[in-house]
Amino acid sequence: MNRIDLPTVGRRGAGPLSGTRRRVTVLGSTGSVGQSTLDLITRQREAFELVALTAGTRVHALVEQARLLRPAVAVIADERLYRDLKEGLAGTGVEPAAGPAAVAEAGMRAADWTMSAIVGSAGLEPTLAAIRRGGLVAFANKETLVCGGHLVLEEVRRHGAILLPVDSEHNAIFQVLDSERPEGIAKIILTASGGPFRTLSLAEMERKTPAEAVAHPNWDMGAKISVDSATMMNKGLELIEAHYLFGLPGERIEVLVHPQSVVHSMVAYLDGSVLAQLGTPDMRTPIAHTLAWPGRMKAPVETLDLARIGQLTFEAPDPLRFPALRLARAALTAGSRAALVLNAANEVAVAAFLAGRIGFLSIARVVEETLGAEPQEAPADLDAVLEADRSARRRAEGLLDRLAA
Repeated sequence: MNRIDLPTVGRRGAGPLSGTRRRVTVLGSTGSVGQSTLDLITRQREAFELVALTAGTRVHALVEQARLLRPAVAVIADERLYRDLKEGLAGTGVEPAAGPAAVAEAGMRAADWTMSAIVGSAGLEPTLAAIRRGGLVAFANKETLVCGGHLVLEEVRRHGAILLPVDSEHNAIFQVLDSERPEGIAKIILTASGGPFRTLSLAEMERKTPAEAVAHPNWDMGAKISVDSATMMNKGLELIEAHYLFGLPGERIEVLVHPQSVVHSMVAYLDGSVLAQLGTPDMRTPIAHTLAWPGRMKAPVETLDLARIGQLTFEAPDPLRFPALRLARAALTAGSRAALVLNAANEVAVAAFLAGRIGFLSIARVVEETLGAEPQEAPADLDAVLEADRSARRRAEGLLDRLAA
């Protein structure tokens, strides 16, 4: 067996010394992960210094966060909201800024630890900016690796950055993976809740509404990620993310449905050992792990009580009712352009479903038809990645009317 290269994730014992005040930037501070990050920071305020907070359009939430935590700068990506931001921050000493370039500039500011939590491909450029500055980048934006994995890994190596995975599954693997002896790893096993429609027929799923798709049984997440969980595209994107983060081929990355969301993922070793990380379904646990890494910090989460839970169950995912996994594996095999197209088409389709333009099952149809129609040559640089993303989105948009509910 060839040795597995693990260049992107932190190794035990690395990182800044404990006991120092950590300078923090949160890209995407008003989303679910960003809010959970700031909740942890406010509970141990003396341990952290806020450098920058950024948001997409939720300007009033950003103002509230900035007035409470007083970062050096607060950035709203939508330039039309700059006046609201500036007026909201008047007298605070917090510098207001607006626009995508300002979000990227926030990622380049001198922080020890940066949370990358901007949902979707919009997070690619600011995440790359944080990577190029070096330091610790806590990684909750799986789409960045899906869209530009080879580019991201090259920048990580070039600038000596360390990626700390925040998705509960990848963080679980990080915690139990023997990165010093990777030749002993047989495979990794990503667990999936199965979402709210796990037991439904295709006919029942076809009639489901956006409100029902967003109502995840275990996790409190944003609308887009919740829909991705319902289609299991979230797990498909995580499969591709795991390939880049841990250097394993797709055939050594397994997906297993685990409705209780207690076992967050597992690593199987050549000697037959299977190591798992367990916890309550609360994103503050993996965030706290990365925020304090390489140490640990207290998180306000419910203590896991296995006796009360009583039973943990597992099952194989159904490929007929959840084709997203098949599409993700096909995209991973086809190469980086296909993975990018998969993500772009999915973002377009999920937005259309949430807007009531297409039915639930049409999400996967849009993705599959877009994958089949787009060229597959690998983009060579960031400009090529962004152009390929735009092309795939145009193609997916063109399919929406024909596949309308």
